[in-house]
Amino acid sequence: MKKLETLQSALDARNDEFLSYQINIDNYTRAIDKINAEHQNNPAMIEFRDRLADMLESHKIEQLKSMIIRDVIADQINEMKVS
Repeated sequence: MKKLETLQSALDARNDEFLSYQINIDNYTRAIDKINAEHQNNPAMIEFRDRLADMLESHKIEQLKSMIIRDVIADQINEMKVS
């Protein structure tokens, strides 16, 4: 496989990874909001909410890492197309 094809394949994978993190971020945010609105008096749900909040922050960081690598791959592809 040529370098450009490999980079394009890697870019597709990073885009999928980025989207996967975003779906989780959206789901965790909505679940936290739902627990806050409907289950604030349930200690088990509060504990679950707190775990979701930790996971939310972790996924935001991992998504940022993925975005950085995705952008680096895209830069390489653009450089190869220009030269």
